[in-house]
Amino acid sequence: METYADWLRARGDDELRALLSARPELIAPVPADLTALAARAATPTAISRALDRLDRFTLATLEALLVLPAPVKPRTLSSALGATASQSGAAVEKLRQYGLVWGKASPTTAPGVRQGLPHPAGLGPPVQEVFAGYNSERLTQLIIDLDGAEPRGFPDSPRLLRRLAELLAAPEALIRDAGPEARAALEQLAWGPPVGRVADARRPVRIDTATTPIERLLARGLLAAEDDRTVSLPREVALHLRGGRLFRDVSAQPPPLAAPAPTRAQEQQAGSRGGSTPPHREDLVVRAAAGEAFNAVRLVEELLERWGLDPPPVLRSGGLAVRDLRSAAQLLDVEEWQAAVLVEIAYAAGLLTRSGDLDGEWLPTPAYDLWLMRETAGRWVELARGWLKSDRAAGLAGERDDRDRLINALSEAMVRVSAPATRRATLRVLVQAEPGVAVDTERLRARLTWLYPRRGGPLRDRLIAWTLREAAMLGLTGFGEPAPYARDLLDGGDAEPGLEKFLPEPVDQILIQADLTAIAPGPLVTELARELALAADVESTGGATVYRFTPESVRRALDAGRTAGDVTGLLARHSTTPLPQPLTYLIDDVARRHGHLRVGAMASYVRTDSPATLDEILADRHADPLRLYRLAPTVLASGLQRAQLLDGLRSLGLAPVAESPGGGVIITRPDAQRAEPPPTAEIVRLRPDESTDASMIAAAVRALRAGDEAARHGAEQARLRADAPAGEPPRSPAAATVEQLRGAVERGGRVWIGYLDQQGQSSSRIVEPVRVEGGFLTGYDATRAAVHRFALHRITGVAELGDED
Repeated sequence: METYADWLRARGDDELRALLSARPELIAPVPADLTALAARAATPTAISRALDRLDRFTLATLEALLVLPAPVKPRTLSSALGATASQSGAAVEKLRQYGLVWGKASPTTAPGVRQGLPHPAGLGPPVQEVFAGYNSERLTQLIIDLDGAEPRGFPDSPRLLRRLAELLAAPEALIRDAGPEARAALEQLAWGPPVGRVADARRPVRIDTATTPIERLLARGLLAAEDDRTVSLPREVALHLRGGRLFRDVSAQPPPLAAPAPTRAQEQQAGSRGGSTPPHREDLVVRAAAGEAFNAVRLVEELLERWGLDPPPVLRSGGLAVRDLRSAAQLLDVEEWQAAVLVEIAYAAGLLTRSGDLDGEWLPTPAYDLWLMRETAGRWVELARGWLKSDRAAGLAGERDDRDRLINALSEAMVRVSAPATRRATLRVLVQAEPGVAVDTERLRARLTWLYPRRGGPLRDRLIAWTLREAAMLGLTGFGEPAPYARDLLDGGDAEPGLEKFLPEPVDQILIQADLTAIAPGPLVTELARELALAADVESTGGATVYRFTPESVRRALDAGRTAGDVTGLLARHSTTPLPQPLTYLIDDVARRHGHLRVGAMASYVRTDSPATLDEILADRHADPLRLYRLAPTVLASGLQRAQLLDGLRSLGLAPVAESPGGGVIITRPDAQRAEPPPTAEIVRLRPDESTDASMIAAAVRALRAGDEAARHGAEQARLRADAPAGEPPRSPAAATVEQLRGAVERGGRVWIGYLDQQGQSSSRIVEPVRVEGGFLTGYDATRAAVHRFALHRITGVAELGDED
C-alpha cells in the first residue's frame, strides 16, 4: 500500500517547493531524505504549526474530513460545510499543499493530524470508541437499562459496543427521559469542547438509582466516563443536539473589512445632515505617515544622544527603572507608553544595549554611529524592521505579571513569542483593505480570527491594539490606512525610495536670536545636529526646533574638546544672521573661566596659577566635603577620586578640567560613550526573512531528492550483499574504508558511504571523493548538493557505485 512518504516522493518539485514554503520549519535542518521529511511532518510540533497557519474554513474542512466516514466524497464534504463544491475543493487543495491531507482518489488526513485535533469540529469520539474503556459487565448493565433486556449470546465487548451504538443512534427519547436539567448540561457540551469535569465520574449508576442530572446522563449512556474526573459527550449524541450539523456557522469567505454600503434612506439622512466626510486621499495618508516616521527617527536619535551623555542604570533584575522611563518621556515630550516603544525599538534594532553584567548602564552601541551616517529614510527602515521582528511587547511596560511583579521596559518579562507574527498579520490585513478604507479594530479582529482561529485569545487582542497604535506612531499608517512604503516593507522590498520623497530635506542653516536661542526651521544635517545638541539644550520641538544656549551647555561643548573659537565658528557658518553679541559674550565668558582649575589624581589634586583662587575655595564651607588640603601655594590635594572632585568643584560654580599626569588637558568626550552588545544578543539585520527564500527552498528540494537517491542505492546494495542487513548503510573495516576512498579519489568515481552524525544516527550519503587527508574525506555530497568534509572515524563503510548508478 502507498504510504505518506511514497505520496511525498511522487509529488513534483514544484509541489514540494510549495510544501516547504508553506511549512519552512520542516527544513530546519534539511532532512536526510523524503522518508525523514514525512516523519518530521507528522511530529506533534510540526502538525501544530501547520494547523496554526490555516484559516477558519480550511481548518473546518480538515475537521470535517476527520469526522465524516471515509472515503469522503466531494458532495458530502461540501454539504457538511455548507459551501459550494469549488470552495471545498480549493480548501482540500490547500490542505494537500500543506501536506495535511494526501492521496489521489479521496483525501486522507496525514499521519499525526488526528492527534493534533483531538476534538474535530468540537465533537467527542463515537460511541464505540468512547465506551471502549468500559468492561463487559458495565456495558451489559448499561444495555439492560436502555433496552430492557439482557443481550443475547456471549456478551463480548465488540458486540456490546455495537449494540450500544445502535441504542444511542436516536437519543431523543433518552434525553427527554433524563429531564430538562440534564438536557441543559448536554447543551453546554454540544458545540464543544465535548468534555467536562465531575467528581467520581466512574461511580456505578443505574437508571433506577440515579438522582442528579449527571448521574441520569451517565446511567443512560448520554455521557461516558473517561477517567475518575472526566466525562465525554459521545459524537452521535452531540450531532443529534446540533440537528445533524457539523458546524454552527462556517463561512468560506473572510469577514469584510469595510462597513456595508449604506442604504438609500441612510444616504438621504446623511445628506440632510450635511453629507459625510470624503475618504482621505492617498497623498494625504502618506504625508501624514511620513511625518510620523520622521518624528520617530528624530525621537530615537534625541533619546540615544542623551543616554550617550547620561546613561540610565540597568536594574538588578534587568530592564529600565520606571523613573528613568518617565524621565525619557519628559525629555521627548511624549507619553510613557510611547517612550517605552521607542526604547524597545532602539534595543530591537541593535542601537541600544546594556554595558557589563553587574552595575551596567543602558548605552548606545557602535551600530548607532553607523545608523547616524545613513539618510533619514534608511534609519527609519532599520527601526521599522527591528519593530517588526522584535518578540517584545512594549505595551506591557508598567503592568504586572502573574506574580504581581512590575514589568519594566527592556526586561525579559516583555518577551511574547507571538508578537512578531501578530504584527505582520495585522499589517497585512490593513494592506488588503480597499484604498480609502480605515479598518476599525473590531473588523480587524474578526478578520484575524477567521484567518488564524487557533491563535486567538486576550493576548492577541491586546497585541492587535498595540500594533495599531505603534504602527501609527512609527509612520507605517496614516489616518488608519497603511502607507505605500509600508507595503514594500512587509513584502521585503526597498521601502526607502517610497518614504524618502515625502520626507523634508535636511537643512544646514539656523536662525540665532538675541535671547540666546537658535531656531532650526527643519531637520538638520547630521553633523550640525550633533554639534548643536552638544552646545545647546533643546527647548521645544515641532515644525521647528528651538535650542537654548546656557553656561552649562557651552561648558558641555568645551568639556568635549571644543574651543570657544570652534563653537563660535560653527555657529557663524550656519547662522543666517550675524551672531548676537550676548551669545558671543556668553561663549567667551565661559571659555575664559573654563580650565582655570586643573584636577588630577592624588587620589586627586587641584592646580592653578592663582593662589587667591585656592584661598577662596578653602575658605568656602561648602568645600568641606571635598577634603582639600594645600600642598603648595598653587596646589590642593584631595582624598576623593578625580571624577568626584570635578563634580564637587562644579557644584561650587567653578569650571575645572581634568588633567593628565603630563599636565595636558583630558578630553572627557561624554558624547562618545558606547557599549558593545553581548555575544548572545541578536541584532536585527536588514535582510529578507530566510524562511521564504526561494533559493533555499529549491536547494532543500534538491537535497531531499539526492537523499532519496542515496537511500535507494543503499537498499539496492544491501540486497546484493548477503552479509548486510536489508536497508542498512554499508559497513567495512576502517583500513579498507580508507583504501577504497583513496582509490575512488584516483578514479574520480562515486561511492556510497554510511555516516554517523553527532547523535550517533546512521545515514546514507552518495559522495564524489576529492581528497582524503588529515582524518577527513572532502568531496561533493550529492545528498546535500554541496561540498562537505566527513570525519573518517564516523564513516561506517564504503561501497562503490557503477557508472550506471
